[in-house]
Amino acid sequence: MEMADSPAATAASTAPSLVKVADKALEDMPHWPWHCVVDAVKQCQSLFPLAESTGVFDKVVGALLAQMAIPAPGDATPTSSSPESSAFRFSCDTKCSSLSLRRTWWFEDLVVLSPGMVERVAKALLARGADHGIVARFLFYYLKCRIAGAGAEDKAAMLEAAITVIADLDRSSVSCKGLFGILRIASPVKLAAGCQEMLVAMIGRKLDHATLDNLLVQAPSGTSSLYDVSLVLRFLEAFLRHGDEPGRLKKVGELMDLYLAEVAPDPSLRPARFVELATALPAAARDCHDALYRAIDVYFQVHGRLTDDEKMKICKGINYEKLSPECCKHLATNSGFPTRAAVQALASQHTVLKGIIRHSGTLKPASPPPPPAAHRESYDDADGDSNGQVVLYASRLELTLENQNLKSLLDSMHWRVMELEKVCSRMKTQMTKMKASRRGGGAAAARSLPRMCS
Repeated sequence: MEMADSPAATAASTAPSLVKVADKALEDMPHWPWHCVVDAVKQCQSLFPLAESTGVFDKVVGALLAQMAIPAPGDATPTSSSPESSAFRFSCDTKCSSLSLRRTWWFEDLVVLSPGMVERVAKALLARGADHGIVARFLFYYLKCRIAGAGAEDKAAMLEAAITVIADLDRSSVSCKGLFGILRIASPVKLAAGCQEMLVAMIGRKLDHATLDNLLVQAPSGTSSLYDVSLVLRFLEAFLRHGDEPGRLKKVGELMDLYLAEVAPDPSLRPARFVELATALPAAARDCHDALYRAIDVYFQVHGRLTDDEKMKICKGINYEKLSPECCKHLATNSGFPTRAAVQALASQHTVLKGIIRHSGTLKPASPPPPPAAHRESYDDADGDSNGQVVLYASRLELTLENQNLKSLLDSMHWRVMELEKVCSRMKTQMTKMKASRRGGGAAAARSLPRMCS
């Protein structure tokens, strides 16, 4: 005789599996109310790494993404979700259209997450195809809301989380201004070396979008310099690894000329550092070296104790052939520059003018003689073509006069070079005599060195 199943056994056989119930709940998560999904994210935060290993976190992120795609009731948006609304003035390149604003309504609910959780959620959203610009705006909003009043360690954790995610975003998702905003906040905070390098590399890649104010970063405490020149050199190094386009290179060249003019008056800026700045960019970055010359001139005026050898090392950054005639003339009479630099400048201009004249001579035919008097009446009576011939003759005559002026200027500069060479020779001879008199112990009368010819 078979025994009947007990009521407990019957209940157990008909009860739903707990695992199946849990799976069903997770599958239905995209349809949960938004606040329930946010609560699930917060609970995952305290259950890591278990939530990740069991796949729960992945399903929570999927539910987040599904909910984010749905505009909030009434298109409500956090009133301060725009990065520009804060004193931090974080910014990114995404356009603040009405559509993008409707997609940022969730920012305020997720800023309560820990830095580690924000990094995980942001990376998971990117892996699922979330818009890079929206993720970038959320990170800036997160920093804006949480960084004020946080301790040094918390600030470092937030910044490192944001930098790590931003490094994976499209370049167009974050502006150069936004990156410098992070840099300003990170300056007094000790970040991990890897995060520092990531931030420098990201700024370096966008250096052609930077402004002079962006580069004027205060030097670290404990140093006598006004600005952090070493940091700018690191930016340049990162830029040159990617910035081989002529247009971008010239923009950075103009920016560096402005920066050099700004840091040149700093009495604590060492010559070696200034040389690095002046020579960091390749020749193609500057079409004209006038701004570089003016910055070096200011540096020489402020640092009056530099030797001629130190000055010549700095002058190596100047391509004298790219100086305008006005700057070259100023350099030749500038007592702050070594004589060798003046000679090199004039010699280079000599070469440039000679090349111009040679080039113009090959292009311009000899001027035809004026028409004989007997034929002048026929010229007066000619049709419209004769007017064109007269204009052509006049233009050729003008070009001939221009050649004569250039030759005259060339002769004058050639004479100037010869005079400077004579001065250098006399100085060298007199220095030799003075050294010889010292060795012999004689008390030769002191004689002044010859003055530069004017």
